[in-house]
Amino acid sequence: MNTSEFILDKVAPIFNKQGYIGTSLTDMTNATGMTKGAIYCNFSNKEDLALQSFQHNINLAITPLFQLVAATEGSLNKLYAITKYQRSYYDLVKDRGGCPMLRAGVDTKFINPPLFKAAQKLSQKFTSGLTHIISDGIAKNEIQQNIDPVKYAKIILSLIEGSSLLAFTHNDQSYITNAMEFIDNSLIESIKK
Repeated sequence: MNTSEFILDKVAPIFNKQGYIGTSLTDMTNATGMTKGAIYCNFSNKEDLALQSFQHNINLAITPLFQLVAATEGSLNKLYAITKYQRSYYDLVKDRGGCPMLRAGVDTKFINPPLFKAAQKLSQKFTSGLTHIISDGIAKNEIQQNIDPVKYAKIILSLIEGSSLLAFTHNDQSYITNAMEFIDNSLIESIKK
């Protein structure tokens, strides 16, 4: 592990837990045992460190989901793979401050435009991926023809992110579990052929 990776490994969870404004240089130096100069020798500024920390958190929490979906055959199977992954998501990110896309999207909108744009871009990628899965399911006759892929993609992502917000707000994983059961038993069941 090189120095930059070491810093990211120590600082990324702090940014995710405390937010961009709430993470101080003292927090970073305490977590890494390094001086300010040593940290900023590896990153151009706090914004750069925050952006790379966000990507580090995404690589740990969300990239595995994208890889799982890419390796799964069939649109319905892909949707079920997403809900299955989400059921274990709370345990995966609870000690790291919660969902990094949600945290960065809420925390940075008015104070760190590049970090907000990164969170927004990830959300758009998630929506676009879900839209593609549903469209592909329609084309392959797995999903009903009259379904609006964009609408259902947005509903699914809203249930995923909303349940994540509530699970971390209340320290109660059942928000996620119940939402995933609803997606499986009500949404997916209602759109499949």
